[in-house]
Amino acid sequence: MTTELTPIAPGVHVLARPSGGWCLNNSGVVVDGGDALVVDTAATERRARELRAAVEQVAGGPARVVVDTHFHGDHSFGNYVFRPEAVVVAHERARAEAAHGGLHMSTLWPDVEWGALRVSLPAVTYRDRLTLHVGALRVELSHPGPAHTGGDTAVWLPDRSVLFAGDLVMSGVTPFCLMGSVRGSLRALERLRALGARTVVPGHGPVGGPELFDRDEAYLRWLQGLAGRGVRRGLTPLELARDTDLGGFADLVDPERLVGNLHRAYAEERGAPDGAPLDVARAFYEMVDFHGGPLTCLA
Repeated sequence: MTTELTPIAPGVHVLARPSGGWCLNNSGVVVDGGDALVVDTAATERRARELRAAVEQVAGGPARVVVDTHFHGDHSFGNYVFRPEAVVVAHERARAEAAHGGLHMSTLWPDVEWGALRVSLPAVTYRDRLTLHVGALRVELSHPGPAHTGGDTAVWLPDRSVLFAGDLVMSGVTPFCLMGSVRGSLRALERLRALGARTVVPGHGPVGGPELFDRDEAYLRWLQGLAGRGVRRGLTPLELARDTDLGGFADLVDPERLVGNLHRAYAEERGAPDGAPLDVARAFYEMVDFHGGPLTCLA
């Protein structure tokens, strides 16, 4: 697996992992005026150390800031590798979610070589918006409300028309909002589309442009309609998923996420507020059941 950074705009690089399955995320690097900022780290110690080495090669030194787009371990477990030189920044709810979740994600795939992981929580948090400066480049952080999780951050570089969307956007990968909101994900996509980005870096899958919003939106609207029919038929999310033809979404990576997404869509169909707590463990193990065995982790 390559750790080479690919330039996508002046001073902006991406470490893309195009296959994009479970625990295999993209990372970004912004470099200007001797400063460097990293968007999302990695799931394992090895991958995080490789990312740090690649950053130092293009930046001439360590990153000063790491931004977590959300708390999931594939985006944040590697934070500690960039300390103490870098300060970690995230939404205030992402910090709370990371503190609560700890290293639990690593227990879901015990055969992965995670390394000597330790939690490194964000030291700086924000509520709605925050502007950072990397040399002369503005880096605008914004929180769209519950969407992929309760504490998502979109990272927008207006001077380069580049958006690091985290898992608010997937590319060739099934969207996932078990821990957030289907309605909120649709609102988030609307907000991101309005930025007018030329280049969109998704949390997982190949880099693209604003066309990435379209397929995610289509999936989420299809999901809402499917959930409505399932509730009326009295089917459980797992029963409905097994009875569903994925049609035009059958090629998306990790189709078992449909089960978790239906748990969230059912809750909203029944009147639950965005981001209301659900039994995530139960939904996860139903995804395993739907998949027919342990989920494939690419960390």
